Amino acid sequence: MGVIETIILGLIQGLTEFIPVSSSGHLVIAQLFFSGASEHLFLEWISLGTLLSLVVYFRHRLVGIAVDIVVRRNYKLARNVVLTSIPAGVVGLAFGNFIESSIFFGSFLTVVVAMGVIGIVMIVVDKLPTKSSIRSGDDLTWKRALMIGVIQVTALVPGVSRSGSTIIAGRLMGLGSAAAAEYSFLVSIPIMSGLMLRLVVSSEGRQYFIDNAQMLVVGNLVAFVSGLWAVSFLIRFLSRHGLAVFGWYRVILASVLSAGLLLQLIKL
Repeated sequence: MGVIETIILGLIQGLTEFIPVSSSGHLVIAQLFFSGASEHLFLEWISLGTLLSLVVYFRHRLVGIAVDIVVRRNYKLARNVVLTSIPAGVVGLAFGNFIESSIFFGSFLTVVVAMGVIGIVMIVVDKLPTKSSIRSGDDLTWKRALMIGVIQVTALVPGVSRSGSTIIAGRLMGLGSAAAAEYSFLVSIPIMSGLMLRLVVSSEGRQYFIDNAQMLVVGNLVAFVSGLWAVSFLIRFLSRHGLAVFGWYRVILASVLSAGLLLQLIKL
């Protein structure tokens, strides 16, 4: 993999991990265009850059959560984040290898369909009124937090988007768009940490890093910088606007990709 390709993939990872248009979907599409195959270990390793960008951006919030737990004995937000993280974490650990090796989950068609379907859901959800007393993740009941986690499991399908599924679920549970985005990012930290730990303890993952260290450092650096910008942009954007623009982007992209796929089939 060349430097230019690494930079482009790192940029896609950083921007689309947090902007709800699906990082996995865009990366699968990009890698198929570049090399005709998707390197799942590369895609997993460059998540380190976006994880670090979240930790840096929310450093004060994370310290506040720790102070709440230790000093004030207030566990509610931490409890909710853990509950929301559990379903995707359990399913990912149990079926991660199957999902990575499955022709269905790694297929171009799956990405296109998921892009379009979730785009339509975003457009519909954006029209729902937000008249709830639930202003942040602290205000969620444990049942609502767990339900967000259950919905988030759909993000294991490439093209769905982890942030997109969590923001949609947060909106359905009564959060405003900006609050749902912030909660989505806080939930991403333990989930992404678990994925990185899984890579580190895997002999295959460690060997891949050793063999491709220079490429992964470059990709993660690009993902870190672009990820910081993406988090800041999305929270500011959703404080004034809704999800519809991202939904329309996904629908249009899915339509264009479907047309391209259809043309390829006709040529065959």
